[in-house]
Amino acid sequence: MREDLVENPRLRLRLTFDNGLVLGPGKADLLDGIAEHGSISAAGRRMKMSYKRAWMLVEEMNAAFMEPLVESNRGGAKGGGARLTPAGEAVLARFRSLEALVFDGGAPQIDALKAMLRDIPDEK
Repeated sequence: MREDLVENPRLRLRLTFDNGLVLGPGKADLLDGIAEHGSISAAGRRMKMSYKRAWMLVEEMNAAFMEPLVESNRGGAKGGGARLTPAGEAVLARFRSLEALVFDGGAPQIDALKAMLRDIPDEK
């Protein structure tokens, strides 16, 4: 186990819905990137992800919700691009809010678990 993870363990929120959608920090970061850059391609590049993978994740999210989360326009004379729909903004805001609640509420339990861990000897 890495020492930095003992000092600062990671808590990652991942929601698994009955319709098969898994929504976690990666998809939320992709939505953030689309909102920031106005492009699925640029958001994917920022995450070191291929355009194909980013597009597939967007399509998966769009299909899972009652309304699409991302609206895209093909390139061409007007340049194309993508943006979050109001539903996309709402899903992202709710996920980030839930994430903050989990992290803030979980901090005392994480500290208690850390206190129960054995010391890790220095590796040579």
